[in-house]
Amino acid sequence: MFKQQIAADMASKVSEVLAMTPARDVEKNLKASLAAWLSRLDLVTREEFDVQARVLERTREKLRELEARLANLEGDPKP
Repeated sequence: MFKQQIAADMASKVSEVLAMTPARDVEKNLKASLAAWLSRLDLVTREEFDVQARVLERTREKLRELEARLANLEGDPKP
């Protein structure tokens, strides 16, 4: 039991020391910089992308239908 307490104390001290290192600050600053850089980009979510892809596919299908109707009206049947 005494050995377990020593191990726990050591782990606690190591965690405290690592928390006070500049690496933690560097990581926080890097994450903040990256977040700021990404926020300036004109990005969309996957959901928004998928919605627009479906809209585009429906628009293309409607265009194919209208082209076929126009060709039929003009007397130039195309497949």
